[in-house]
Amino acid sequence: MKIGTPLSNSATKALLLGSGELGKELAIALQRYGVEVIAVDRYPNAPAHQVAHQSHVLDMTDTEAVKKLIALERPDFIIPEIEAIATQALIDIEAEGRCTVVPNARAIQLTMNREGIRTLAAEQLKIPTSNYAFAESFDQLQAAVDAGIGYPCFIKPTMSSSGKGQSMVKNAEALKAAWDYAGTSGRVDTGKVIVEAKIDFDFEITLLTVRAKAQDGGVETYFCAPIGHRQEHGDYRESWQPQAMSAAALKASEDIALKITSEIGGLGLFGVELFIKGDEVWFSEVSPRPHDTGMVTLVTQKQNEFELHARAILGLPVDASLHSVGASAVILGGVDAKDVTYEGLAKALSVPTSEIRLFGKPEAFVSRRMGVALATAETVDEARTRAVKAASMIVIKSG
Repeated sequence: MKIGTPLSNSATKALLLGSGELGKELAIALQRYGVEVIAVDRYPNAPAHQVAHQSHVLDMTDTEAVKKLIALERPDFIIPEIEAIATQALIDIEAEGRCTVVPNARAIQLTMNREGIRTLAAEQLKIPTSNYAFAESFDQLQAAVDAGIGYPCFIKPTMSSSGKGQSMVKNAEALKAAWDYAGTSGRVDTGKVIVEAKIDFDFEITLLTVRAKAQDGGVETYFCAPIGHRQEHGDYRESWQPQAMSAAALKASEDIALKITSEIGGLGLFGVELFIKGDEVWFSEVSPRPHDTGMVTLVTQKQNEFELHARAILGLPVDASLHSVGASAVILGGVDAKDVTYEGLAKALSVPTSEIRLFGKPEAFVSRRMGVALATAETVDEARTRAVKAASMIVIKSG
């Protein structure tokens, strides 16, 4: 891999489609290897805009607009960070051979829509999943639940992330509200939802899985230590690494992650989400990019998830080893306001081994992630206690 000089004719360019907090850390990781980063998002001054060499504001679901921007910037790599992207534009561009879509256009198309990836996993690869069905109308949804999925169940838009549009439905009276919420609150309204039966699991993990070039020129798969996490309303609030689990469950998890990422192909880091009960494992979802729960790796791994993704994309050696036990806790906005201010940073950083990352988002919402607290310790429990304490000391106020 030859790397050029940023902002010159020899530049190696990476275009980020999505410029949130994950994109910001990835931009920094790429820049450390001399890559010119172009950050794109639907609103100005997104987190990655603030550190990238260049930035653009764009409706990333507009196929022609995406194609025009790529023709203008002529990147070497296109790296999606979010679900709401015109996947057909990426398919067309990849077919022309002008640049590398990470990990590949098919992967983006499959994983940006829950229908594609669930069908691939459960029906083609025969990987264990929850009982599920897709519905394009409320009547279809009702029929699927009545036919065997039952209550409680989860209703999710086929295209969403971070819990947007997701609901747990405990009885028939709440089903219509969940259908309406899925249609109005997902990243993109596809007119279709997935309904999933509730699995009786002990915990859920993210298994960060890296496909990188081996010394012989082939592709080798690496696994990070499993990451446990706690969610509220479908969105992560805490994560920790490593998650304790049986050797059999870990082996089954790695087997599932290897099977799904090998089928997807390409190079880069994948966040494979799994449910665990004893030695049993069920596949939930996969993201072909750094995962929000993986922010804990900023303090736990020799190479964090963003460095691993950057290295794998560029064809560089990777090291997925763990060096510390650690945890992360989300800092929520708490207010609906622009130009917010942050207080309590000194107090938060007085918590032993703590780190704070403030994302710099231009607008806060009550439940929006505005930052994350990180901490290491001898045990997971102590790391979680420290991270939660540090996060609680950050106070966000309207400017």
